[in-house]
Amino acid sequence: MIDDHSELFTIGQLAERTGLPVRTIRFWSDSDILPPTARSAGGYRLYDTEAVARLDLARTLRELGLGLDTVQKVLDGQLTLADVARAHVRALDAEIRTLQLRRAVLRSVAARKSTTEEMRLMHKLAQLSARERQRIIDEFVDRTFEGVDPDAPGAHIAHAMRQLPTELPEDPTPEQVDAWVELAELVDDPDFQQRVRQMAVTGARSEEPQRAVDPGPVMEHAGGAVTAGITPDSAEGKEILDRIVPADTPAEERLRMADDVETFTDRRVERYWQLLGVINNRPPFPPSVPAFEWLVAALRAHA
Repeated sequence: MIDDHSELFTIGQLAERTGLPVRTIRFWSDSDILPPTARSAGGYRLYDTEAVARLDLARTLRELGLGLDTVQKVLDGQLTLADVARAHVRALDAEIRTLQLRRAVLRSVAARKSTTEEMRLMHKLAQLSARERQRIIDEFVDRTFEGVDPDAPGAHIAHAMRQLPTELPEDPTPEQVDAWVELAELVDDPDFQQRVRQMAVTGARSEEPQRAVDPGPVMEHAGGAVTAGITPDSAEGKEILDRIVPADTPAEERLRMADDVETFTDRRVERYWQLLGVINNRPPFPPSVPAFEWLVAALRAHA
């Protein structure tokens, strides 16, 4: 410990006392992080004990990963150590999150036995910021629902389709990474975009149907028929249909109902909601599309 505050040190002496290389101390001095206190008669840079303390602090901050500009601002009093600590914590959090995402991608790749191209895509998508992920979905929704009145019947799907989480979980599961990859590929599919737009436009233009289909009986009876393997065009299928739609429903009305239900029944759209559920860590829900597909076939078969 140096007690004589009038004592001055050369760069070589500082190197001996601190264990830092001469070239590092000289570079920091050239960068004004460690300005010399004075110069010798021969022009050599000299440093006092305050410079030694400044050098120790600079080394500590650099070991914590701070850039030279930040180090100099702290040493010059432009930033407090508390400010720097908070900023550094944020930077470390971002770095940790990147490493967690990479680990999740590698887990998923190992489980899927993915190709190099799949791994590249998964890694790219996993690193997208929350804003960039939301932008992908927003662009899809904007394209799909362009010109559709947001207050029109059936157009509420646009708002629901934007509901991505603001962030993936800190430690996403392979299933969540897979879900995001599949979701990004799905919304980029022109056929899917066209199908969703068909639903939106039809829903916005359609008047209230004369006879709507109650989803409850569809899931109960048509869903049960799907599970039991009962074909829609069979006699037993007709009995089940009569539990969903009154037996006296005219043939023309049955066909209209079949067309309406079919317009809003699509396995890929349901998959969209399932994928959002995985990313948002929501409980899985049983698929409903097979039951409605069965209903459509039954309505047409018994018209």
